[in-house]
Amino acid sequence: MSQKSPSEEVKEHTQAITEGVKQELTESRQPWYYLSHTARILLIIYAVQLALFGLLAFWVHLNPVNPIDLTITREFQENSASWLKISMEVVSYAGSTFVLPALIALAALIFWFGGLRLEAVVIVALSVVSLGINVLVKLLVERPRPNSHFVDVFQAATGQSFPSGHVMGYLAFWGLLFSFGIIIFKGVRWWRILLLVVSALFVVLIGPSRVYLGDHWASDVLGSYLIGGVLLGIAIWIYLKLKERGILETQQARNRSLTSNRFRSFNK
Repeated sequence: MSQKSPSEEVKEHTQAITEGVKQELTESRQPWYYLSHTARILLIIYAVQLALFGLLAFWVHLNPVNPIDLTITREFQENSASWLKISMEVVSYAGSTFVLPALIALAALIFWFGGLRLEAVVIVALSVVSLGINVLVKLLVERPRPNSHFVDVFQAATGQSFPSGHVMGYLAFWGLLFSFGIIIFKGVRWWRILLLVVSALFVVLIGPSRVYLGDHWASDVLGSYLIGGVLLGIAIWIYLKLKERGILETQQARNRSLTSNRFRSFNK
């Protein structure tokens, strides 16, 4: 019996790992009726945010520097401990460098080769759309960033201030991963718990970090959470509609999910 070449062994090992990832993801998926019910609740919450964002954008356009934002930023910056400053810089670092785009690409690849191809496309698409809308709104509102005449600026940034690109970017990526962790996967799996904890921490901490570092006003951050939440809700809604129609669903994944598909009648 002839021995396998090193290249054949590597290929078989890679295929085994890929199949293991697919099996793990398939076994952890939520039944369809649970997924749809949870998503509808999220959509109701996200829909309310759009009107609030419009009102806030109009207000900051008329009042680019206001006592409320000044007071909040100065309160944030009262604690000048070095550990706090470093922590805030670490939280914001990914959004200021190539790290966030690299994480988006990596997550998309993991989902794609794990058999969740629609999810991979949604991850990339939402981040791109979020970036485009952020640029557009900044051009429309034209709010200047905080400067050293009013507050401490630890990280000087260029461009307009409203809304925060970091917050919107983190919501688009980490917020979507957190949503997938809740509505797609189930069970107490270490990687699911890690995904939920890390994603939630980045979403929650990115806003305060932008204010503390003097890159944005508090209202910039609030507006970003509002519009970012709306985009996240729309993305989930579109995703569910496409998922129900089997868009980008591989034959192997479709065969494995036949048990879950029988619950789809609960949505009607």
